Amino acid sequence: MTMDSTVLSAGYTQPDTRYPLDPLTGPEIEAAAAVITASDYATPTLKFVMISLAEPAKTPQLTFQGLPAVPRQAFVTMYDAAAKMIYEAVVDIEARVIDSWTAVPGRFPSYLVEHMTGVEEAVRKDPRWQEALRKRGVTDFGLAMIDPWPAGYYGAQDHYDNSPLICRPLTFMRAAPNENGYARPVEGLIVTFDLDTMTVLDVEDHGVVALPAKGGNYAPEFMFSPDNRPAFDGFRDGVKEIAITQPDGPSFTVDGWNVTWQKWSLRVGFNPREGLVLHELTYTDRGTVRPIMYRAALSEMVVPYGDSSPTHWNKNVFDMGEVGMGFSANPLTLGCDCLGEIFYFDGTVNDSDGNAVTIPNAICMHEEDYGISWKHTDFRTGAVEVRRSRRLVISMICTVGNYEYGFFWYLYNDASIEMEVKLTGVLTTGAVAEGEIPRWGKMVAPGMYGPNHQHFFNFRMDMSIDGPGNSVYEVDSIPEPDAALNPHHNAWITRDTLVASEAEGARDWEYATGRYWKVVNPSKLNEFGSPVGYKLMPKDIVPVMVQEGSVIYDRARFVQHNLWVTRFDPRELYAAGNYMYQSADAQGLPEYIADDAPLEDTDVVLWYTVGAHHVVCPEDWPVMPCHYTGFKLKPVGFFDGNPALDLPPSPPKACHSH
Repeated sequence: MTMDSTVLSAGYTQPDTRYPLDPLTGPEIEAAAAVITASDYATPTLKFVMISLAEPAKTPQLTFQGLPAVPRQAFVTMYDAAAKMIYEAVVDIEARVIDSWTAVPGRFPSYLVEHMTGVEEAVRKDPRWQEALRKRGVTDFGLAMIDPWPAGYYGAQDHYDNSPLICRPLTFMRAAPNENGYARPVEGLIVTFDLDTMTVLDVEDHGVVALPAKGGNYAPEFMFSPDNRPAFDGFRDGVKEIAITQPDGPSFTVDGWNVTWQKWSLRVGFNPREGLVLHELTYTDRGTVRPIMYRAALSEMVVPYGDSSPTHWNKNVFDMGEVGMGFSANPLTLGCDCLGEIFYFDGTVNDSDGNAVTIPNAICMHEEDYGISWKHTDFRTGAVEVRRSRRLVISMICTVGNYEYGFFWYLYNDASIEMEVKLTGVLTTGAVAEGEIPRWGKMVAPGMYGPNHQHFFNFRMDMSIDGPGNSVYEVDSIPEPDAALNPHHNAWITRDTLVASEAEGARDWEYATGRYWKVVNPSKLNEFGSPVGYKLMPKDIVPVMVQEGSVIYDRARFVQHNLWVTRFDPRELYAAGNYMYQSADAQGLPEYIADDAPLEDTDVVLWYTVGAHHVVCPEDWPVMPCHYTGFKLKPVGFFDGNPALDLPPSPPKACHSH
């Protein structure tokens, strides 16, 4: 942490004029809720799940700049526990009218805000749960941490027609207030909880396993205790301050939610479900504004566990669709989460009564030096030309129970785009008897293991490469197929395969051919007669361990392919569907491609899945070092040459030596 970091948004206020893609303000959220509460649709048991911007229809220009004003509308999802029904509404905020009202039978909503704290309080009072803890020698119930895990899907008994909205809380014990309770999991104790009535339905106890004896703390007040694991005798020496300063200020400018940086322009968005959203990404090339992506956001994520034991086998959390990334966003801390000349955007969400809740500093934006962009030394003359790379970082960090997920969008000054996911936080843990070796996980501390699990993140990217008419090609590198042209057995070519329709839209990466995908605009040709484009570059591909026949297989079908390509449909936003909670259906992408829409020279959407394969180790305990995964988009034939060639040389004063 350094005191040289600067908050650039201090005292910043949003302009009075709202751009059609700007997130709802607090007053707009509350106005939408008030319209519904005052309507004939309202009931005493109706609760607000999510209130977000109803984004206006895409224009042919791919922007609303200079176009007539668009009405501000809110998209509202609600849940009535008494009627056991989800409702969706579109509210015209300025006119104070409900434009549409739709019942959604047969589905369950994501968590309401009060579920996250109310579950713990109710479970702690249950006598069956208390008796299970007494069997384990626990009498101070106030030290229990009770995580309200989403229910997953066990089978027909969890389906909408015969089940309440449920979760299955798991219990962990702190040894002292504020200590890391995940160090002492209560193995084999599973609660089934009715979120409609906020009552305990059932308590399963699969047998007593002793609580692990050692603490696993990372906070300084506990970390250096002799009872902690791992053991340290103090903070390390020699860590000297790194100060990041920009004496002339940052290179970006902010106008409301619009950001311009060097040749980039984009609009930042935020909502309760997706959290951070990017809109209208364009790059100015010799005075011409060239669109690249219309909209980009996380569309869903899932964390399937590979452990058959009673406490863990049903853990298959859709952290976005079942909880909400916007709700989970951290208020970021200057100099710790973000370093340098920082601009913060606040995030505004709703509570279940329709009140606005502000998450200060939910989105962080700053610039980073990123090493060498390009360099060459003429060894004959000794002349050297080198340019520094720089990137604009737009990020949020979300806490969902024990885990932290950081989502970092990077824009580079060579016109590349990157998404990086950073995974950290605390493992969800299990206890084992002394001398027992876990079959489906690895030991991280005495008496405790971390189950095998994976994380999959799907990102939806509404592409607009130089305009709306795009095509997608799969590109493979293969040995020269004509033996007569390959006498030395060294030649190879690239083979482009058009993804012609949605029936062909589910694609898999291939190591042997160095496969990547490119999105091109067939109507815009470069000087070599090839369509301009961007390529999607995979990295860190992991095997999918979700098996057909498992309860998660159909619910998380999007993980079965690395890339899905669909034709744009404004109703298709989420890779696993709108409401996957307690559902066994193959919603989302399998449905979206069922109509086999043509994909050539049209408005295409990329859905790319990245994964993290987590076989845990002691070094992941008690808090996990960041694990990184992601992907990159890079121009391919989009420019006439290196787009970073015009970067100015760095001034000598920017470099120091001792």
